[in-house]
Amino acid sequence: MNILLYSHDTYGLGHIRRTLALANSMRGKGRNVIIITGSPFAGKFEYPCGIDYIRIPGMTKFGNDLYRPTAITVTSKKTVSIRQNIILATAKTFKPSLFIVDKAPLGMAKEVLPTLRWLHKHTPEAKLVLGLRDIMDSSESTIRDWTKKNIYEVMEDLYSEIWVYGDRQIYDSVQEYHIPPQVAEKVHFTGYIPRHFPSRNSRPRVRKSMGISQGERFVLVTTGGGGDGYKVIDTYLRMLESKEEPGVKTMLITGPFLAEAAYDELAVRARRVKARICKFYRKIERAIFAADCVVSMGGYNTCCEIICAARPSLVIPRNTPREEQMIRARLLADRGLLDYIPWETVEPEGMREKIHLLLDQGTRYEEQLRAFPMTAYDVIGQRLASFGKPA
Repeated sequence: MNILLYSHDTYGLGHIRRTLALANSMRGKGRNVIIITGSPFAGKFEYPCGIDYIRIPGMTKFGNDLYRPTAITVTSKKTVSIRQNIILATAKTFKPSLFIVDKAPLGMAKEVLPTLRWLHKHTPEAKLVLGLRDIMDSSESTIRDWTKKNIYEVMEDLYSEIWVYGDRQIYDSVQEYHIPPQVAEKVHFTGYIPRHFPSRNSRPRVRKSMGISQGERFVLVTTGGGGDGYKVIDTYLRMLESKEEPGVKTMLITGPFLAEAAYDELAVRARRVKARICKFYRKIERAIFAADCVVSMGGYNTCCEIICAARPSLVIPRNTPREEQMIRARLLADRGLLDYIPWETVEPEGMREKIHLLLDQGTRYEEQLRAFPMTAYDVIGQRLASFGKPA
């Protein structure tokens, strides 16, 4: 079985990390998995036997539907054409039995549309799947965007199934986004995508390997790709600069897309308060597993990792250009899985108070997190098994 996954990756690390997690869950005997991605950091991840990737020219998002080449000095139109031709040529040659498109039903700038049409016409037995995270954006914004771009029609005409990587009882995308009945019957809520972590008994060993002393409390601050994460790390550093936190060890992961000047400024300040800082940490799951508290912006992947590692968490969700993080933080907080401070109101002392509560009440959060079901791999496995059976 040949499986092709497309991840446009014009901003941050979320798409490639989610796609790689899915690829890992689907690899196995008789399966070949190829990821097509525009992420400039695709090569920094590990690809086990059975999984490979094709890197298409990168493009950076500068606003809704506005993209520019990341590295090459050609027009945006030409870059999209190059990407589009690579995607289509790969599909024609690889002939996937399953093609999964991450988040963007048309791809970036409609670049995946020719591939969807070719596969639909020439390999009608192939399953074309749209994978959506739990929450795309607010109802109003998503409905407006999907209506303008004729997304509902594309879902109906070209996609075999739509997988929502979330829990319908937490957020019902079908209802929130007014998905019509003929499309809704294609939707499968998989549950959240799990991550693999060591057993609880190995946590002391992992902490020791990271230089965390016995009795020391470890706070991890991570802002995903980092393009918009300066405020979170700046607020945390101002918290440490105003008053020391004895017995607390800090690691700051800014994300590789933070502006160079901003990183240099934060790095100088971090050294002054004896906090470790880096742009990218390949084994971020290990750092999350070791943490006593994780401070993040609450992106989909980070939340999945925090839940699977059962670590107390403070989320600082942004609500622009999309409200996804804020909606997710509120819903998960209502279930006792994390705490959050809205982006507009976060300040050092409020952050300190929340972190102390999480450190002191960690056991309560851990119990709630461990009980939370992460079912995506099981459901996706069932969908894959069903593809070879008569309808």
